[in-house]
Amino acid sequence: MSASRRQFLNAGAAVGAATVAACASPGPSGAAGPKVLFGQAPVTVPVVGRDEQFQVRRIYCVGRNYAAHAREMGSDPTREPPFFFQKPTDAIQVVPPGVTVDHPYPPITKNYHYEIELVACLGKGGRNVTAAQALDMVFGYAAGLDMTRRDLQRAMGDQKKPWEVGKSFDKSAVISHIHPATMTGHLAKGAIWLKVNGNVKQNANLNQMTWNVAEQIANLSTFYELFPGDIIYSGTPENVGPVVRGDVMTGHVEGIYDISVKVV
Repeated sequence: MSASRRQFLNAGAAVGAATVAACASPGPSGAAGPKVLFGQAPVTVPVVGRDEQFQVRRIYCVGRNYAAHAREMGSDPTREPPFFFQKPTDAIQVVPPGVTVDHPYPPITKNYHYEIELVACLGKGGRNVTAAQALDMVFGYAAGLDMTRRDLQRAMGDQKKPWEVGKSFDKSAVISHIHPATMTGHLAKGAIWLKVNGNVKQNANLNQMTWNVAEQIANLSTFYELFPGDIIYSGTPENVGPVVRGDVMTGHVEGIYDISVKVV
């Protein structure tokens, strides 16, 4: 190699190293790297009993995971593999203990449904995990409402189109504070119910889930690599139904405080 060629390569390497160092080091204010446009604050949920916030990475939801609910939605409740859909993280609406939170009735619907659910919150990730390994990934649990624009969901389904507009909208993922599994244990049985204006609408037991939390996680991990911060809405019992403005929903999952939401 000629001396001039070697000098050229050495100079290029020096410039490249300086560029990497400039991007990696803090440097003066405003000189750390490219400007981020429209940066968003992370979506977080408080952790019960701790001065900590759980940052939500992705929201997965399990469809038709109670046999009676599968029947009322017109599906066969046989134990076929679970199916999943997602909501955006900014769909989260946190409901603190002892507070009734205003929940806006969404646009473009005339049939707005509640679905009470256990929510599993992951503190570890993995891919192709087994059901025996899965509960070690669970950081904690919460109570949640998978709110649904049922008319839009059904209309999209009838047209063989994705039904995101029925599920993935602002404040459609209502959630309590997260209870660490070290506090509650792993929730496999216990009452799950929802009342509207004090009247019981949904009433079941967690042990009636077609696929339990460990099995949900194991199956989901074959489709996606899971990470800490992922949360899973684990499906709802039968007797989903509509709410209108002024209705107060009270949701209960045994081991977790009741959540209360008023439709406005």
